[in-house]
Amino acid sequence: MLLNLNIIDLAVVDSLDLDLEPGMSVLTGETGAGKSILLTALGLALGDRADSGYVRPNSKRAEVNLEFDLGKAPLVKQWLEQQELDDDGHCLIRRTVSEDGRSKAYINNRPVNLQTLQGLSRQLVEIHGQHAHLTLLDREEQRRLLDDYAHNQELLEQLNTCYQSWKQAHKELHRLLKAGDDQAEREELLHYQLQELQQLDLENFDYQALADEHNKLANLGNILSVGQQQLAILYDNDQQSVTDMLGHVIHAIQELSQYAAEMNGIAELLTDAEIQIGEATQQLRRFLENQEADPQQLAWLESQIGVIQSLSRKHKCLPEELPSLAEQFAQALNTLSNSSERIENLNADCERLLSQFHALAGQLSDSRRKAGAELQQRISDAVKELGMPHGEFIVNIDSPDQAEPQRNGHDAIEFLVSTNPGLPPKPLSKVASGGELSRISLAIQVTTSTDKTTPTMIFDEVDSGIGGGIAEIVGQKLRRLSRNRQVLCVTHLPQVASQAHQHLFVAKNQKAAVTSSTVRRLTDEERVNEVARMLGGVTITENTLAHAREMLASGGLTEGVASIE
Repeated sequence: MLLNLNIIDLAVVDSLDLDLEPGMSVLTGETGAGKSILLTALGLALGDRADSGYVRPNSKRAEVNLEFDLGKAPLVKQWLEQQELDDDGHCLIRRTVSEDGRSKAYINNRPVNLQTLQGLSRQLVEIHGQHAHLTLLDREEQRRLLDDYAHNQELLEQLNTCYQSWKQAHKELHRLLKAGDDQAEREELLHYQLQELQQLDLENFDYQALADEHNKLANLGNILSVGQQQLAILYDNDQQSVTDMLGHVIHAIQELSQYAAEMNGIAELLTDAEIQIGEATQQLRRFLENQEADPQQLAWLESQIGVIQSLSRKHKCLPEELPSLAEQFAQALNTLSNSSERIENLNADCERLLSQFHALAGQLSDSRRKAGAELQQRISDAVKELGMPHGEFIVNIDSPDQAEPQRNGHDAIEFLVSTNPGLPPKPLSKVASGGELSRISLAIQVTTSTDKTTPTMIFDEVDSGIGGGIAEIVGQKLRRLSRNRQVLCVTHLPQVASQAHQHLFVAKNQKAAVTSSTVRRLTDEERVNEVARMLGGVTITENTLAHAREMLASGGLTEGVASIE
């Protein structure tokens, strides 16, 4: 359960440190006081999208901290251990948002990504919004609710894994069958293209080496001519060779060194240069002596490079990519050659997977029908309690025989409702009254929540559009729901507020330069005043206060102390 909510510089909240208790807690306050910002803070900490607009004006960042007790959440503890995020039965979640909109998340003081945070949050808190009845109009959401109620998650996972395998095999089979019509033509083309490339001696293929050798042979005359000229300058010219002149310079410097010792270092450097020039001269001479024009090799190189460049242009690739292209052609040819065998194997796979899918889909349909019969009875009973004495809720499941596989099975699931006797059931989207839809939605949410293991449940004004005695029943149901989990409810109804074990009040402070909201737990007498305010009227009379005390007494406040069943 959620033990503590701590908020720093988030929207209208300057600083808030709120301790929460087991059972049912309600959050009330005037419209616009800031009740929604607490749910925004919870959503942000649990993985909702971050936004720079959340940061309080004149602040550098916003921060939300949640502390959970995992004493009654063994699956969450196990998950944290698997992720190496456990911390002795407690769980601390922290989320920060900077003024530039970037956010960071931490679980037990260890940084995590948003996906990991959301994976944990789904197991800790379940939020039912005030517009949940609109979500319930979606057929996929109705399917999900039924499967959650029936605990079909493992079966669904098996079925959808089978579906994905069948879909992939079926797609490949369809592609191979479609390609079979022009397979011979395609195979002939691949043979020809592969033979064209194989003439390049692909095992020893090195285009850059061929290009370098061609460039050398094509310019051999210039290489020999210029090389001989440089050789003469370096050594062979008796009058003005570099070697001869450098020798004279070294001799002259060495003569001067008897007068200036500093000349010795210069002489050594020049001597080293003379040695280097001598070695370079010898290498150049050997290189020139070993060069020999080879018109036949040059012609072969020009022919080979021409073929390579022609194939490169033909296949629209770089010359260096031709070997890998040949490998692709070989693989494609091998695939075509083995396509008949592959088609036979894929046919067998598709039949096997199809049979497996239909078996799993049948199990899933049976589970849904069994759970659907129970769920529709429980929701029908709840609808009647909520002021619709003739209301009937129906889970309609249509399962076509041997239909093509689909994700989540064959079944078309739709929630129907009949609100008056003699009228046929209609889809939820056809329910005329918004109040009726709100009550039906609430009945669904409360009924499907009783079998869940989520330790904390939050209801955000799900009682909107309801009043009078029905509102009292809603409060009783939420209180009953809190017997084995923590329930936090945002409400405007005194009938719901009076059922809570803990009453939190949100107030707006406009005295400062920047508006802020505060939250505090009400004392017993303050609860009486707040419930009286919620009952209405400009002036709170003794009669109103007496009514408020009566409601709180019937809701569980005995002798000023709230008790948990």
